[in-house]
Amino acid sequence: MQHTLKGQVALVTGGSRGLGAVTALALADQGADVAISYVASADKAQAVVDKLIAKGVRAVAFQSDQADTAAAKPLVDKVLAHFGRLDILINNAAIAVQGKTVDSPELDTVNLDRQWQINVMGSVAVTRAAAPRLSDGGRIVFIGSLLGTTVPFAGAADYAGTKAALIGYAKGVARDLGSRNITANVVQPGVMPTDMAAEVLGDGGAPDVLLDLHPIRRIATLEEVAGLVCFLAGPHGGYITGEVISVAGGLGV
Repeated sequence: MQHTLKGQVALVTGGSRGLGAVTALALADQGADVAISYVASADKAQAVVDKLIAKGVRAVAFQSDQADTAAAKPLVDKVLAHFGRLDILINNAAIAVQGKTVDSPELDTVNLDRQWQINVMGSVAVTRAAAPRLSDGGRIVFIGSLLGTTVPFAGAADYAGTKAALIGYAKGVARDLGSRNITANVVQPGVMPTDMAAEVLGDGGAPDVLLDLHPIRRIATLEEVAGLVCFLAGPHGGYITGEVISVAGGLGV
């Protein structure tokens, strides 16, 4: 394994499970030291940290609620205090509230509003806090969703909206930070085997009606998505910025 990120420090928000945890481990495989944030699952976060340390890198977990925009600067401050630098920011933390159409009398507007707060304003707050302190030549990757550009089923308007908002923001960040050779991109997974996708997948795996929408007739693995994130975070991603790249097996073509 080539340690192309040795000496680099990465922050992965929402890194205690799912894609965030797999991405943190993939960055460590490339030699990066890694900080992860979590909201409440301290045991899961520590388990990820233990796996990271076992790979021979430095690692730490910090509790931080992405819904609280005031928590963003203290989180970044802690990363800088612990490691002395920050080179890579992976804006991964998010929630998904789906299943009801916008005209449904059962629409859960409280949780939908919280989804906007976490997915959009939380990512914006962390990016604002990190941007002045990122190393020149650093990397920012926003974890979006294919639903940010393609909505193949009903009941996802607000979630899709949050991910679409990240696209415009990331493009603006790419423009703002380009003079410092800091890149900002959006990775858009399709359906993945995560807790967030459990409502779509159910207990029996992806239904045929969903698989039939994919030219490559399966869902993504977390490792496939994390691999693209690591590429964008690495030395070969230095001339890619302001882009939106889907890892979705052709869903939406």
